[in-house]
Amino acid sequence: MRLASPRPRLPRAAAVACALSAPLAPAAAAGTPADGSDRHRTGEVVTVTTAGVGDPGNPPVGVVPFTDAVYPDCAAAPATPGGCLTVGGVRYPYEIGKLEVTVAQWVAFLNTVDPDGHDRLGLWDANESGETWPRYGQVEFAEDARRGRHYSLAHPEWADKPYGFADFLDAARFVNSLFNGRVLAKDTATEGGFTYHSYRVRLSPRTERGMYDLDRPDTTRTAASGFVVPSQNEWVKAAYYDPSGGGTYSYWKYPTNAGVFGDGDATAPGPTVLDPTTGDVTNASIRPLASYHPSGGAAPTWCPGQVPPAECATVNPLGLDPATYATLYQGSLSTGGQALSASPWGTFDQGGNAVEWTDTITPPPTGQDFGRVWRRLHGGVSNAPAYQLWPSAVGLQPQDNVFYRHTYPWLGFRIGVVGDVGPKRP
Repeated sequence: MRLASPRPRLPRAAAVACALSAPLAPAAAAGTPADGSDRHRTGEVVTVTTAGVGDPGNPPVGVVPFTDAVYPDCAAAPATPGGCLTVGGVRYPYEIGKLEVTVAQWVAFLNTVDPDGHDRLGLWDANESGETWPRYGQVEFAEDARRGRHYSLAHPEWADKPYGFADFLDAARFVNSLFNGRVLAKDTATEGGFTYHSYRVRLSPRTERGMYDLDRPDTTRTAASGFVVPSQNEWVKAAYYDPSGGGTYSYWKYPTNAGVFGDGDATAPGPTVLDPTTGDVTNASIRPLASYHPSGGAAPTWCPGQVPPAECATVNPLGLDPATYATLYQGSLSTGGQALSASPWGTFDQGGNAVEWTDTITPPPTGQDFGRVWRRLHGGVSNAPAYQLWPSAVGLQPQDNVFYRHTYPWLGFRIGVVGDVGPKRP
């Protein structure tokens, strides 16, 4: 198992898979199934809001994994066993989710693609239930529910939190459901100097082909236009690249503020404080701010108010005793966007909250893949310290890591958009 950091705070049972462009080929337009049919009339409707990211052809930056620096290129970086990666350069305009995909959006997706509750694709696990895991369970399953209503929120407070049990294949299937769905409306607005696009989409039950062909384990994008899982470069640019030239070589140290490279966590954002029963951020007047676990401080935490406190503190599906459980599981996902600290392009929570998948394939750390496909992740996480928020926090995981899927409730993703996506005329 490869952890996202050479300095993990947690033992194996809860270690964070934190922080880390495919060429595009023409194919069917977004919103139109490849066979031209309209099989998505019964799908649920979700609204996805993205931030526009411009300045195409921006310079990338060199990073040595998990070090407190950026370089103009890898030639300027010191030679280390970890090597150097060039990240953040994107030659085209694109969009990226203003927020992470929420639990409410995921529930709508589940009820669309699995209306009969058979879960043939393995999209739900009992560990995701609030009954099984009172503190972290987000989604309930009811076998005897009516068609299209087998999945529901474990508690209402989860609706606007990031979905936290995703592997890459989950993210790709959600994107394919959007890609094969129907864009009902697109609205564009400017807020705080940022450009946002809101897509109202009727989801499609078709998940195995679309932007990603899941018959191929190493699938890459199949279309030049449509919804995507952001690439590593797209994700890094949206989080850190400042088109006004702020930061170092135009890159911020944190997705919430420019910071100062080389000063450790001295210029890190402040940690969020959460309402203990709702997960809402209560100290949003402090900026910059992010949901992460500061060194020497408390991790942001909450548990649904409907759950007895003793159950929150002790009941878990892993068989951990209360003391071990309290040590391993110290951070909670907060309500999306409430930290109110924007990246240079107007995204929120790219630093802290859930660690996020990208669609960038990477060699495995051992040099042998054993038949598995590894992809990059980024974003810090609510149970990890400030260095996980740096652009050099270039993590990697197998795209189908079943162990993490069952034991690690902080794995999320956000949506990207490439090309021209909008309502299609009949």
